[in-house]
Parts: sequence; structure tokens; C-alpha cells
Amino acid sequence: MKHYSSYNQPGKSSLLTSSTFLTLDHLQAYLHGSRLIGKFTSLVSLAMLFSVSGAFAQGGTVSPYSQYGLGEMAQRGGGLNQGMNGLGIGIHRSYLVNPLNPASYAQVDSLTMLFDVGMSGQITSYNDHGKKDRTKTANFEYVLANFRISNYLGASFGVLPLTNVGYSFSTTEHLDEQNTVVTTYAGDGGIHQVFVGVGARPVKPLSVGVNLGYIWGGYERGVVANSGSAVNSLAKIYSADVNSYTLDLGVQYDHPLGKDKTLTLGLTYGLGHKLGADAECRAISSNASISKNDTTLMTLKDALELPHTIGAGVSLTHGEKWLVGADVQAQFWNKTKYPSYENGEYALRSDLLDNSYKFTLGGEYCPRWNARNIFQRIHYRFGAGYTTPYYKINGQDGPRQFSATIGFGIPIANTYISRTSLFFPFVNISAQYINNYASGMIKEHAFRINIGITFNERWFAKWKVE
Repeated sequence: MKHYSSYNQPGKSSLLTSSTFLTLDHLQAYLHGSRLIGKFTSLVSLAMLFSVSGAFAQGGTVSPYSQYGLGEMAQRGGGLNQGMNGLGIGIHRSYLVNPLNPASYAQVDSLTMLFDVGMSGQITSYNDHGKKDRTKTANFEYVLANFRISNYLGASFGVLPLTNVGYSFSTTEHLDEQNTVVTTYAGDGGIHQVFVGVGARPVKPLSVGVNLGYIWGGYERGVVANSGSAVNSLAKIYSADVNSYTLDLGVQYDHPLGKDKTLTLGLTYGLGHKLGADAECRAISSNASISKNDTTLMTLKDALELPHTIGAGVSLTHGEKWLVGADVQAQFWNKTKYPSYENGEYALRSDLLDNSYKFTLGGEYCPRWNARNIFQRIHYRFGAGYTTPYYKINGQDGPRQFSATIGFGIPIANTYISRTSLFFPFVNISAQYINNYASGMIKEHAFRINIGITFNERWFAKWKVE
């Protein structure tokens, strides 16, 4: 399977844009129609479980790097996490949802029902050896809820993206002065998760939690190579449909450090397992002069899997005034096999994926949450992160990611909730810069805006009527 090494070879040029080649249009139409059928079936089966999962689980990407592995790893978490660049393993707030560590659910306020919904818009710029392009995307990102079941026991449910696949581009290889080969690439899909979770505090400083999720989705990827005369072509269509589960465990421990200061330590573990998904490859050879197509279908049983994941986080808080923290997370992909077509054979290979590590720093500051001045009540957030890739490209590590975020949690007082109460609805806004870079490969620079609303409904308050 040809990938980005083709951009570095002499005599070749590339164009990262929506191609005018008819073969790419056909390929995109095929992939889009195929994915629609699969998505429709999945959404019908999920409708009784969570009616909005179809609307809010459709994350997206336009990155050519999403053609590797299970796709581009989605940015997870609610408005609180996104404002701090994904920080959350060692954090809990009683008035905001944090799905990154289920132990945090035990800290939810006893009188409220929290809903958090969010969307994003992104502008991405590409640079491939001087050839530039820019794309725009907008997506619904998540729906989250958190509420108290009983003393020291909270619950959550929601929909989050897991991976995203989406790209289309073409390369041109000049064999000689008269012959060229145009190769077009297109892909679509992704894996999404609907989950339920509980968090409990068996003893005052210790919280434990678990998320159990159902994941669905898959991918369709295609590669079509045409000679300059467009008489002969060779296409390879890769596909897989996923219906499986996820299990994530979390622990948080609070240690007081004096008046209003608390040190919180957090640990998470995500179960790695086979997804029970078959991977298919259709190799299609066509000759337009004789109107003949030869198709070979190859199938690998139970070919996809998720890695074991561990994470650790620490945060220091001073009441509701400020918070600073750090997370580290490791995904162990190096023992995970992945399907690949090479030299006419479709087989599982163990050298395509590698362990991925993510490091995050972040925090928030609120001058005075009950002040009259709106600017003093805003929660100012910041974060930065570094992530290593989990896939290899022609034996070389993929791009490393650097990211930085600034965000704002803007409280909204209303008739029932005045500025003297901490439990406001929040508008969460964050701006994120993302840089994917590897020597000799396509450079990606993205500017992303996340907008979310946290509804803080006092469902469980007892109203006094005089």
C-alpha cells in the first residue's frame, strides 16, 4: 500500500485538495454510500438506548494521517477538559462533568443534574514540500450527563468520539515523458462510544469509578491507481465494521494540604481487547478497453483490537479559585497487530503500530466566583500537550503532535441561580492550536474552536412553599 513516501521521491508531485479526477469522485461516492448504510443500521439499534447518539457522535477529520490504524484519535472530554487541553485524570469538580476519570462522578453536587453538550469548528492547513492547502470542518462532539444517586455515589452517561477517519487526496507519478500513474486515496468513518458510568467514595479521601461503553462504527478506505490513458486501473477497498465494548476504571485520592488546598492523585486503566471485527480487502483490477473487472475478496477474522491504556494525573486546587495539574497517559499498541496488504497478500502485521504517550499540563483560575463583575467570575483555563504517534509510515514513526489551549468557562446567572451560588450554567469556550510534524512528511497546523454549554439543573432541590 503506497503512502507518504511517494511524496519524497524524485519525479513525483502531489496535490492535497479535492481532486478533479473522476476516479476519486467515484471512490468517494462508493465510500460515502457504504458508510451511510452502516451508520443507519447502527443508529437504529442505538435509538432506544440514547436517542441523540446519532446527532452528537459524528466527529470528523480531514487529515490524511487518519488513513493509518483505526484512524485519528479523537479529542475526548467535556468543556472543562477541552479548556485545559484534555487535562482530567486527577481532577474533579462538583459542578462540571469529567468523563476522563469515572472516579470524579462521586463528587457531583447532590442537588443538581449536569448536562454538557459541545461542538467544534476547525481550520487545518497542510504543507507538502511547498504545496499548500486548507480545509474547514465543523462537528458535534459530545453529550454528557452527571447526577447524584445517593450519598457518595454518582452516575454519568454520554456519547463521545473514539477515532475519526476522513480524507481525500491524490498523487501523480511520472514514469517517463509520456506515462504517468495517478493514485487517489479516500476514506471515511470512525468509531464512537455511548457509555454509562458510576463513581463512589467508599472512604472520604478515596473515590473509585467505572465506565462501561458500547462502541460502534468502522471505516472504508480506498486506493485507486490509474495509468495516464485511464484504460487500466487497480483499486483496493479496505473496510471493517465495529460493534464491541469498552471498560475503563478510575481512582482518585484527595490529600488536604492546609486551608482550602487539596492535592488530588488520579489513576485510570482502559481494558485492551479484541473487537470481534473482520477486516476486508477488495482488490479490483479493471480494463476499460474490454469492459472487464476482476475482483478478489480477502477477509481477516477478528482483526482489530484496542490497546491496554493506563493514565496518571495529579492536581493541586485552592478551593474554587485556582487549579493546576498534569497528566500522563500510555497506550500500548506495540503488541497489537493490524491488517495490511503487501505484495499481493492481505495479512496481520505486528510492525505497523507502536506505543503512544501523551503528556498534558493545564489549569484554571477564577478571580472570585461570586463577584459582581462578570470578568472576575469567569474561569480562565489553559493547557499544553505533547503526544507521540501510535502508527508507523513505511517503517518511520508518524507525526508527533504539539498542542496548546486557552479557554473560558463563563457562568450564566438566571432567575433561579444568582451570582451568590456556585452552581451556574456554564458556556465553555476554548481555542486550540495543534501542530502535527514529522521530518519529510506532510505538515499539519490546525486552529480549533470548541464551544459547549453545561446545564446545571437543580432537579433534586427541595423547594419550600410558604
